[in-house]
Amino acid sequence: MKHPFKYKTLDQILIDKGYLDAQSLTDVITGLAGHSTRLGNALLEQNFITSDQLAIALAEAFDVQLVDVSGFIVPPALFEVLPAAYAYQYQVLPYALGDDGLSVVVGHHFTSSLVDELEHLTGKKIKLLIGDAAAMREVLKHSKGHAEELRDITENFKPLLVKENDSGEETILLDEQSEAGPVIRFVNALLKAALQKRASDIHIEAYENGIVVKNRIDGVLYPATEVLDSQYHSALVSRLKVMAELDIAEKRVPQDGRFRLRIGGKDIDFRVSVLPSIYGEDIVIRILDKSSLDDGIKNLSLDNLGFAPDVLQKFRKSIREPYGMVLITGPTGSGKTTTLYGALTEFDTSEEKIITIEDPVEYQLEGVVQIPVNEKKDLTFAKGLRSILRHDPDKIMVGEIRDRETVQIAIQSALTGHLVFTTVHANNAFDVIGRFSHMGVDIYSFVSALNCVMAQRLVRRICSQCKTEVTLDEETIRAAGLDPVKYKDQKWFEGKGCHECSGTGYLGRIAISEFLDLSPCIREMIVEKKPLSELYTAAIAEGMVTLRQTALDKVLSGETTLKEANRVTFVD
Repeated sequence: MKHPFKYKTLDQILIDKGYLDAQSLTDVITGLAGHSTRLGNALLEQNFITSDQLAIALAEAFDVQLVDVSGFIVPPALFEVLPAAYAYQYQVLPYALGDDGLSVVVGHHFTSSLVDELEHLTGKKIKLLIGDAAAMREVLKHSKGHAEELRDITENFKPLLVKENDSGEETILLDEQSEAGPVIRFVNALLKAALQKRASDIHIEAYENGIVVKNRIDGVLYPATEVLDSQYHSALVSRLKVMAELDIAEKRVPQDGRFRLRIGGKDIDFRVSVLPSIYGEDIVIRILDKSSLDDGIKNLSLDNLGFAPDVLQKFRKSIREPYGMVLITGPTGSGKTTTLYGALTEFDTSEEKIITIEDPVEYQLEGVVQIPVNEKKDLTFAKGLRSILRHDPDKIMVGEIRDRETVQIAIQSALTGHLVFTTVHANNAFDVIGRFSHMGVDIYSFVSALNCVMAQRLVRRICSQCKTEVTLDEETIRAAGLDPVKYKDQKWFEGKGCHECSGTGYLGRIAISEFLDLSPCIREMIVEKKPLSELYTAAIAEGMVTLRQTALDKVLSGETTLKEANRVTFVD
């Protein structure tokens, strides 16, 4: 067949465009004598030209359209025509599908037989485009089809399943990849894909028409695969139950377990929760990548968490009190533990004894004694906290308040000369009071022990690579509780989606907070059981900024979007 190439001299084009001088060209050509290396590749390898310069010259040499693929995301439908495995193999990028065939982008690695091979594979007429090879690799890396990604189990992902025996020793069980069944390989690939995409959770949900797998990334769920056939559900659930040491035969009650994988020398913990539903058991796998967290702790400080300067100043004052309780509240995944760790990094561990009890230990802090809860061995928060007090600590961190016994010991510790850091699940700063009241805690003792309460959430940060200014209509602004007239000149930003953020428009998260400073007036009102509305009015008068207002401040400064603020906080 006739290929869409119109030959021109590559070396002359490079010289004409000023990318290369004649002497350098002569030196490279002389060095290529007796070698099969192509001129363009040789010039690139020896840094005489850049990848994008070579792409420009090749496009002109072969009279092929040059395209900029930066930020391009390959639609999954194109991977159905040209599977991702072949795109990697041939180093091409499926770009567009039309009535006249499939357009693919090639870099500087293409061969004269490429068109024939791709037409044979796809059954489509192929139109070649030229692009920067380096940019193409990034696009393939970030937009590889979900289904293909799960089938492509690479050799360097060989997880070791680490289990603990009765004597507390670890036994490592290896699933041989070559002998593993398809379900084992699928689960391994599922875990690998989630780790690559920075997922915090994997959700496996059973429905009438099949199995849906989703990854939670930056607090939002995204599809991880296409809908899977229901026939695989039983085997998939059984495999995960075996890994988490759960009862395979029991399918009618919820079960909770955990397992640990050792991948490339680093340990990653997974918590597994199984819940029966009408179409079968649903599973949520929580991922705790210790190595990633440990890398993050090196640069972790309160200054890097995104808190407003005035909140940061008040919080620092509270954590430097000689005793009392510092309480962080919010739902699961709102960054409470990270904030507490950021607070602990403020102290000199060579001068003070700091002990933590956590479930599990998420960060490893130098100079801090850290105790993991182990309910199998009857080491609970309450029992561990009692023992901690015998070790004469200056600062204590309790990972979470879950029951009356734990909160009673924590309050007594705060009232008897210890500074206690802890978290509890509540919606806002004042809901903590009701939460502790339901646990049977004496409100007067609780309020006396408290230094501060900080409610927090995480909002997604706009991707800096694709951040762009947008126009919002008046209805959208009004629906967010804002006055369109007041904000008519406000600049609004969103992320349009690129390869850096996997097309989401967001990359990473920042904290928003609601800081309640326990002033004498607020303490008195709480003890007198004043209505919540009065408490809020008094706190705001004293300078408290609500979660909603903090979120809007992040929107107005261009750090997040109005849609994201509405997703995380209530509209006033």
